[in-house]
Amino acid sequence: MSWRATATVPDRLFSVLPYLLPLFYGVQFGGFLFEMFPVLTVILIPVIPVALLYSIPFAGFAVFMVLYLLVVRNDAIAYFIRFNTMQALLLGIVLFLCQLVQTVLGNIAGLELMLKVFSNFVFIGVVGVVVYAVVQSLRGIYAEIPTISEAVKSQVG
Repeated sequence: MSWRATATVPDRLFSVLPYLLPLFYGVQFGGFLFEMFPVLTVILIPVIPVALLYSIPFAGFAVFMVLYLLVVRNDAIAYFIRFNTMQALLLGIVLFLCQLVQTVLGNIAGLELMLKVFSNFVFIGVVGVVVYAVVQSLRGIYAEIPTISEAVKSQVG
């Protein structure tokens, strides 16, 4: 999608930063895979600064509000950055809903295998979507994620 102005190099770099949030939220789903494949813990390295920030009470809500009000709703910021920021925020909301499903599955006896499969699926999906979005953003191309990108266009547009 290149119907907006082309993205400059600083815009590309700044548009990648919000994707640390869904990666941070998605790491909690990777526990089972981290146990089986310890080399996957390399994914945790870029998430460390976000984890330090989130150690502060209510930091998640504050970060969400700051990004939404000061970046997404600010017309002075390039559309490319606003689009990617809103997309990362919506991915975070989807991951919150997945966390609720994980909690429900964890409380039902006999569904341990289903919980592992669900967690692995969500973790692999999150890593895949984040890598795709980061690569596309660095290339200056809008990352088209079905349904989420359409919602972003209606919010930011």
